[in-house]
Amino acid sequence: MVWISSRWKIALMLAPALILFTGFFVYPVGYAIVYSLTNSAGFGAARFVGLHNYTALLDDPFFWQSLRNTVVILVVSLFVLVPSSFALALLLRQRKGAGALRALVFGPAIIAPILVGLIWVFILDPRVGLLNRVLDVFGMGPVQWIGGNTLTPYAVSVVFIWSSVGFAMTIFYAGLQLLPADVMEAATLDGATTWQRLRYVTIPMMQETFAIVTILLITNVFKIFELVYMLTGGGPVHRSETLVSYMYFVTFTNQRYGSGMAIAVVIFVLGALTSLAYLAAARRRSIA
Repeated sequence: MVWISSRWKIALMLAPALILFTGFFVYPVGYAIVYSLTNSAGFGAARFVGLHNYTALLDDPFFWQSLRNTVVILVVSLFVLVPSSFALALLLRQRKGAGALRALVFGPAIIAPILVGLIWVFILDPRVGLLNRVLDVFGMGPVQWIGGNTLTPYAVSVVFIWSSVGFAMTIFYAGLQLLPADVMEAATLDGATTWQRLRYVTIPMMQETFAIVTILLITNVFKIFELVYMLTGGGPVHRSETLVSYMYFVTFTNQRYGSGMAIAVVIFVLGALTSLAYLAAARRRSIA
């Protein structure tokens, strides 16, 4: 009886979290999957169409453009944001005035993404942006930073990195603070240089922190919407769309809810697979 009551206690303690998880995650995902198999327009009766919405995406050039833009932002962010935020955490770890500098770097992370996009519009806009005005002073022609065929995903990457580097730096800083001091002292006594301590002691002991930052980065890139909405609105002709902004256009502007939910499911699957692939690769590296 004691064993049974203990199981009931565990079930009762888990119940609130399971209810919230089901209501705010399982149900929405299931709802999106069901609607992705219909031709729902948001009103009226929906007809089951099977995998038609998914096969239609294969022939949709705007979907592939939005996927390409999202991948570009993800790759640029991975190769720039992770090392730069780790370097900032190292630089601001034990320096005078580091607290104020950390707060300054962290500042953009607390600004709403819609406001971040608005701020950078006045910097990157090809006609009235501050950056092109500065270039004009030096006799250089205007550059299509946003809204063009080439630079838009890279410009969005820069804005995303600017708004996220402080948050990632804070996670790395917390991880550095948890490193055992005796291990670092032992490495110093053994004659290890600063670079050797960083490469062979600090970074290997920070693998879990790197994994957390990378997974958060991947999920946040697959959720980018407000930045694109404010910077370009997805235009011109959907050239600057990300997956989420294009899903918004298809669902709410075109009122093709079934197709929009199919894109949402694709985003969910891509984000999950990318995160799992990274975790698997990180686990293999740690074992090796």
